[in-house]
Amino acid sequence: MLLFRHFASALALTLLLTCPAPTLAADQPLPTPDTVSPELQALIAAPPSPIWNAHPASADEWKKLVGAVADASLKMLPGLREKLGVTLTKGELGGVPVFYLTPAGMPAERCDRLLINLHGGGYVLNPGESGTLEATLMAGLGGYRVVYVDYRMAPDHPYPAAIDDALAVYRELLKTVPAEKIGVFGTSTGGAMTLILPLSARTAGLPMPAALGAGTPWSDLTRTGDTYFTNEGRDNMLVTYDGWLGDAARIYAAGHDMKDPMLSPVYGDLSGFPPTMLTSGTRDLFLSNTVRVHLKLREAGVPADLIVFEGMSHAQYHILPDAPETKLHFTELARFFDRYMQAAGK
Repeated sequence: MLLFRHFASALALTLLLTCPAPTLAADQPLPTPDTVSPELQALIAAPPSPIWNAHPASADEWKKLVGAVADASLKMLPGLREKLGVTLTKGELGGVPVFYLTPAGMPAERCDRLLINLHGGGYVLNPGESGTLEATLMAGLGGYRVVYVDYRMAPDHPYPAAIDDALAVYRELLKTVPAEKIGVFGTSTGGAMTLILPLSARTAGLPMPAALGAGTPWSDLTRTGDTYFTNEGRDNMLVTYDGWLGDAARIYAAGHDMKDPMLSPVYGDLSGFPPTMLTSGTRDLFLSNTVRVHLKLREAGVPADLIVFEGMSHAQYHILPDAPETKLHFTELARFFDRYMQAAGK
């Protein structure tokens, strides 16, 4: 729970940006299930994220919020890397800053493979090293070498800056690593970008990566989908679209049609996509975003796996590194990449 406590305490200043809480659909709390690990039970029983109803009214207020979230992460990441035996080095690819995360031990068959990580945060949060939690866990628990993309974000850099940077990194990597040896993964916004990247690559005439891992993807920036309503207030991470989340969607889209597949990939042509693993939870505000993509991939004939964790809110599979659900997610994702990178390389 150390990470969760750091996160909550470091965000006290965001109360200055918080409006009165709106009325939520979930007027009665759900019991905490005893069918999940004690670690996950603690997260499920925790109060809502302290930033869920923040509404920054200016670029300066967005930066204050971003800084508070970043500080919480930066305090725990060095210790986590040491614990998991992961090294971090800075670099640049295609003019975009990146971080390389390398596990202490890596199976021989993975030495010529590489994973691109696109971080979450609503296109506004988790800049620089502060966004490397998921990449660290994938390196340490999954045993893969990871390139984390420090893409530009709103409000200073709205659409299409983020996906342009992701594509620039992918294009540069293709000069030295064949596409069949590259996987792409991310959670939330990073999950959406993981799905948008193949659309962009196809438009640019580039080959598709070998496989994708789209964790609870923000695949529809509009408030479309059943669980935007049924899990409102049940999800103690995002809580509701009407908090900071909807504001982030609008500030990144910057007036563009939010149903454009380059913003909401669930509306894109997913035929010919790489095999994809998706992850969500039964209380996740983005559960509908996830299952809609899964069904669309299956309808297009794309191999697609779906893991839905009991009782889990948005992206809680990568909050507590020691939780069994966290270890299961990253182990399964590594196996998924193994399966399809091996097949692609034959």
